[in-house]
Amino acid sequence: MAITIPGGLNLKETLLEIKAEFAGYFKEREAEINGSLLAVLSGENLLFLGPPGTAKTQLAGSICQIIEGGNFFNYLLTSFSTPEEIFGPLSLKALEEDEFRRNINGCLPTAHVALLDEIFKASSAILNSLLTILNERKYHNGREIVDVPLLSVFGASNELPEEDESLEALYDRFLFRYRLSYIQDDENFKNLLFREPEDFRPSARIPVSEIEELRKNANSLSVDPDVEIIITELRKNLQLQEIEISDRRWKRIVQVLKVAACSSGCSAVDRTMALLLQHMLWNLPEERETIRKAVFKLVVSGGTDTEKLRQDAEDLRTALSIALKNELPVRVVCDSCGEEFQLRETLEVHHAACPNHSYTLRQEGNSRIYPYDNLVREIESLHVSSGKKSTLSQSQREVFEIEFEALADRINRVKKRLEEEKELLRDLMEANIWLSTADRNEALLLHDTGSSELSGTEEFIAEIRDILSLQDKGGRAAGSVPVKPSSSGLLSEVSHSGSHAAKVEAKVQASDLGNNAGGFIKGLGSRFKLR
Repeated sequence: MAITIPGGLNLKETLLEIKAEFAGYFKEREAEINGSLLAVLSGENLLFLGPPGTAKTQLAGSICQIIEGGNFFNYLLTSFSTPEEIFGPLSLKALEEDEFRRNINGCLPTAHVALLDEIFKASSAILNSLLTILNERKYHNGREIVDVPLLSVFGASNELPEEDESLEALYDRFLFRYRLSYIQDDENFKNLLFREPEDFRPSARIPVSEIEELRKNANSLSVDPDVEIIITELRKNLQLQEIEISDRRWKRIVQVLKVAACSSGCSAVDRTMALLLQHMLWNLPEERETIRKAVFKLVVSGGTDTEKLRQDAEDLRTALSIALKNELPVRVVCDSCGEEFQLRETLEVHHAACPNHSYTLRQEGNSRIYPYDNLVREIESLHVSSGKKSTLSQSQREVFEIEFEALADRINRVKKRLEEEKELLRDLMEANIWLSTADRNEALLLHDTGSSELSGTEEFIAEIRDILSLQDKGGRAAGSVPVKPSSSGLLSEVSHSGSHAAKVEAKVQASDLGNNAGGFIKGLGSRFKLR
């Protein structure tokens, strides 16, 4: 779905050229540049939060320059700003005819891109008309309703709005949100001070008509099923953390993802587009990292928590070890109440009810009194020195085998998925022009971390298999259970243009929500104090 603009370059190539020009001048602003361009293309508004002197005005003004024939409006708002400063002065000629109308030329209602600095200081007299412009791209000029050509409004502020219904409504109109800081890298700082020219003028241009065509084409794009699941699961995840996102916001987010996919030359919205959600969902700066982690976890491996898999395997091994040592090597007597114990399980229950009691061992020549922690260490030592082989009852063995095979199956499916996924991720991210270098690297690092954690998990699985002496059918290791068809399997497909024209197809399964071992381990944990 390549969109061609005058000069022979398709839109994707032009956007890549623009991004390269901007990244060369605006250091450490790759994500903000991507968001600014995408906001203009999708017709959404963008908010910069951060201190003065972080190039907010220059970036917004430069973005306007790429719009062929675009008008830029920039204004610093204060609590004393009047509607005349933003929407234009009253027309004296109209007043002579008993009409209330403004002369809007050169003001916000005629701009293609606008920057409103300190936007949350807007007075109530400005807010009503401003909200209508931001939401509907309409301006009520007296009796006339004017179509506003705005592609995007950039808001800038040093701080979030105070609790005020009208300001909260204004805040919600900014779909993209970025937190800016001063340049961190010394080399970039030196380039800014001593090597970069003062004036930046991008050479590439995009006609407004092509942006309108892009939006029209994006409407017909499909959304991959795995993206639907990612968004649904993410919404549930955020609701559990009391982060509420309005339905209107979700609707607009999906449209942005379609524009991102269309401008990247993709035939559908694939899951790497969902990484952009991190810039459109947070309400408070402290929510950013939580949302970012949730988004990346769902995009990479469908949300499978490999650390939790490792924990489940470790807990199952611990539960098995405790079950094998449930019969105490000697009888234990509570020195405080006289109760006698033969099983570790009943001892644990007693300790939970009476944590301050001490114990003695019915052992010849041993009259010591043990606090509970010392007793546990002594029991472990006696188990080792006795050389007695611990065994499981038939019913215990059956339960552990069932839980083990279920866990081994889950681990094997995740392993297979991770092996298939890496190249797919690379291909999808190569086609997606809206991801920053940091996002690409983090996604691949998260994938590699998951693979590494899975290797540790397989060691636990091997230990459990050895303890249970399981022989898998057909000579396979128990940790390599055949992959069963999953109803949660999802299809991701991406089309690459030019020399990369190929369809990449792979099954991407949703997170393993079912955890049979989990309930069993939780039950044992409550009795034997697992984790």
